[in-house]
Amino acid sequence: QVQLVESGGGLVQAGGSLRLSCAASGSTFSIIYIGWYRQAPGKERDLVATINNVGSTNYADSVKGRFTISRDNAKNTMYLQMNSLKPEDTAVYYCNVRTGYPTHGNYWGQGTQVTVSS
Repeated sequence: QVQLVESGGGLVQAGGSLRLSCAASGSTFSIIYIGWYRQAPGKERDLVATINNVGSTNYADSVKGRFTISRDNAKNTMYLQMNSLKPEDTAVYYCNVRTGYPTHGNYWGQGTQVTVSS
């Protein structure tokens, strides 16, 4: 089992920045995948960014060049640095981890609201 606790959301003006954090506990040794997703009202949950065990990253086209995903293995924490925020970035943001052997699980954080005003 992996438990995830998110923090860092809030209200920011367009052009501003926020950093989301996701602290993991439990069977963190088995994490093989980390991702950030977001869900705007009335829309599906979409992938924002991912990072794997060797540090390779992937971003949605809509956030490339503005958002940066990272992880601090010593602190069992992952981050999403969001710069040049736009009103269309408004959503609930979720961290997601997947684990390999022996748990083979898929875990979600509770979500944190990000609101960008114009």
